[in-house]
Amino acid sequence: MKKILMILAVTTMAVSPVLTTQAQAASRTTVTKKFDVKHGKKTVTKRVITKTSTSKLYNKKPGNHRSKVAATKVRWSKGQRFNRRIATNYRTINNPRAYRLKNAPHGQRWVRSGNDAVLIGITSGIVSAVIADALRG
Repeated sequence: MKKILMILAVTTMAVSPVLTTQAQAASRTTVTKKFDVKHGKKTVTKRVITKTSTSKLYNKKPGNHRSKVAATKVRWSKGQRFNRRIATNYRTINNPRAYRLKNAPHGQRWVRSGNDAVLIGITSGIVSAVIADALRG
């Protein structure tokens, strides 16, 4: 009896990742077939396979933050509202001296967007200064 239970447990652990992978792949793949009937036989005239990537699945909801990710580099300018969702490689700079930047004034902070250092207001999110390519290295 123990051997049977052990075999069932091992096969369940081995088969479950395969089944979940197939189920995920099936949910992202759409197959469309157009059939043509000639002389009583069915022939496939057109077969279209559409694969949907995970980014397209997330983009279906308009309020989802992944739908607003920019593919290109954003150029920030003074007076513009900073949006960290579209900033590439967004990070808060905790040690501005390491990048040869002055300490941020009270109520503002340095953040990273790509290779640019951007000084923004903490509460308003308005860009006060932009230093392009300050973080390249």
